[in-house]
Amino acid sequence: MFLKNKTTVNKNRGRLDIVRDVLSIASVTVRKTRIMYGANLSFVQLEKYLKLLQGNGLLEHDGDSGYLVTEKGIKFLQLYDDCMERSTRLKEEVDKNSKDMLRLETMCFSNKSGDKQVGNGKDDLK
Repeated sequence: MFLKNKTTVNKNRGRLDIVRDVLSIASVTVRKTRIMYGANLSFVQLEKYLKLLQGNGLLEHDGDSGYLVTEKGIKFLQLYDDCMERSTRLKEEVDKNSKDMLRLETMCFSNKSGDKQVGNGKDDLK
């Protein structure tokens, strides 16, 4: 459901990534062990996140052994996906801008004519 964009820059996941994983797994009623293995958490980590997410109304426990994402949790997942998409677009824009700046630098300061190359300092252009 919401696990399609699971690319991260770092090898280690952040807290929000873990929350996303837990809530995505609980998009259908699941047991603790399914969440633990699906989100790749230790039992101690799982307990911490279950308590946190239930306390904030993102995840509900059915009283038996099942966990299910709440409406608030679904809104979190949607907002998380939107945020990640915007972040990806912004990163692409920053990368494009950096390449354009490098091209501008090359256009102005490359030494193709054999003349002495002008340095990067402000005083060099005076």
